[in-house]
Amino acid sequence: MRLIKSEVLPLHTDDDLVKVRQAVRAWMIEQAFGLVAQTKMVTAASELGRNIVVYGGGGFARLECLDDFYRLGFRVIFEDQGPGIADINQALTDGFTTGKGLGLGLGGAKRLVNDFEIWSEPGYGTRVTITMWK
Repeated sequence: MRLIKSEVLPLHTDDDLVKVRQAVRAWMIEQAFGLVAQTKMVTAASELGRNIVVYGGGGFARLECLDDFYRLGFRVIFEDQGPGIADINQALTDGFTTGKGLGLGLGGAKRLVNDFEIWSEPGYGTRVTITMWK
């Protein structure tokens, strides 16, 4: 896999979240992804970014344009050093929440993208990687 370009954006406030959403859309337009793919990726990025701002104590989003020599991809890595997730399978279950939301964020984000990876360690933070391929 080849990394074509990348950019790291901070994620500490709602304004940062807006900037990440705008950047995700702009990068996908630049790579000529269709409107449906753009909308799915922006929605997933919004959910994951909000988790970092609300639950993770802030962090960052790394945007990456890449290819695997057969297709173009767009990947976003969300990472924080917050409290982490004790049970990832439970966190991915629709309806589970530790806050006031509907509990659809993580599972919903997973369903919206082509590739979804999550790592979390209580006390060390969480990293979620989402990728859309073209």
